[in-house]
Amino acid sequence: MEEKSSNTLENIFQAGMEEFSDKGFLGASLRQIVKKAGVTTGAFYGYFSSKEALFTAIVEPHAAALMGRYMEAQTTFAELPEAEQPSHMGLESGECIHWMVDYICRHREPVKLLLCRSEGTSYEHFVHNMVEVEVEYTMKYLEVLRRLGQDIPELDEQMCHIIASGMFNGVFEIVVHDMPRDKALRYVDQLRDFYTAGWLKLMGQ
Repeated sequence: MEEKSSNTLENIFQAGMEEFSDKGFLGASLRQIVKKAGVTTGAFYGYFSSKEALFTAIVEPHAAALMGRYMEAQTTFAELPEAEQPSHMGLESGECIHWMVDYICRHREPVKLLLCRSEGTSYEHFVHNMVEVEVEYTMKYLEVLRRLGQDIPELDEQMCHIIASGMFNGVFEIVVHDMPRDKALRYVDQLRDFYTAGWLKLMGQ
């Protein structure tokens, strides 16, 4: 009967969320997930081929949403005429960060699994991958500024990576500390102000 229950999949998801949240992906036990879900191992395998397949099913929609919105902001800015880019600097990224904060606050638990409990899965480098994209587009923007005649000091990719990593890890602290939405938005705005001032200083502006 359990295999035919309409609640079986929901129970597996909930049990997986709890087990992954408590122990992380590597420490999570498929046996415990099955036990908490109140299903047989056979019923579990009717839905998922492995523990990692369940983890993927839980976090992938959120990974895709966050990375997709972030890439949209990056490409929208990069596709602007070069002469217009300086006046738009920070606008698209600011809207994107606000969207991400709101999204995270609406999907806290699965996003926390993605960002904090994914070691041992293909998602463990999610933040690093986002930082790499940030560095790539930052370097492109610096070249745009030079083509526009601005005297931009040399900033290598490693330095840009350190700055971007600090920024993103700061943003995702709202997940780690379960901040209320209003507080999270206020902190993120202050963080962006801090990094924007730093960037302007480094660029001699």
